[in-house]
Amino acid sequence: MTSDTRPLAAAIVPVTPLEQNCTLLWCTRTMRGAFVDPGGDLDKLKAAAAQYGVTIEKLLVTHGHIDHCGLTGVLAAELGVPIEGPHPEDKFWIDMAASVGQQYGITGAAPFTPDRWLSGGDTVTVGELTLDVYHCPGHTPGHVIFHHPESRLAIVGDVLFQGSIGRTDFPKGNHQTLIDSIRTQLWPLGDETAFVPGHGPMSTFGHERQSNPFVADAVLARA
Repeated sequence: MTSDTRPLAAAIVPVTPLEQNCTLLWCTRTMRGAFVDPGGDLDKLKAAAAQYGVTIEKLLVTHGHIDHCGLTGVLAAELGVPIEGPHPEDKFWIDMAASVGQQYGITGAAPFTPDRWLSGGDTVTVGELTLDVYHCPGHTPGHVIFHHPESRLAIVGDVLFQGSIGRTDFPKGNHQTLIDSIRTQLWPLGDETAFVPGHGPMSTFGHERQSNPFVADAVLARA
């Protein structure tokens, strides 16, 4: 999604050994933008911003897992920009960034304190864009997602994937809580809404409601 005829443009930049989908999104009127989940490979991210001519004004974080936020604090310091998100329930994950980074081969990962913690019902701005924030616990307790209604686009981190859902076997994960988050927070955003997951290809909520083996309407109706 890179057309400058729309108010929001976005590009997916996979980073870290876990191939996490960092999203570069920007306001096409101002060319001011944000990285969502800049977990690593900072040279790659800065090159993407330069390629599209985007001035980064902030960093957004969906949750505290290392591939999503391990080098967020480092990048924020380099660029002199604030960090917004995730929900404060994920602070314990961010505090473990250095040790977890060693386990997953993410060199330089370090803890940070966001300039602004986020909760459901908040909004964030990027240039002249306003994105809605939804708290979607389950994969982690402090997971949030970002939604731009006008573009029918959501960035959902590890809540939902094409054909799958986020893992819930990490500390403070909860399978039923995740299912409830998807049903009550994501589905009401509309079947036509496209989403960027934390890993793998994009999809739409409508497609997942038809075919996802974990949260399709027919599957949940039998639960």
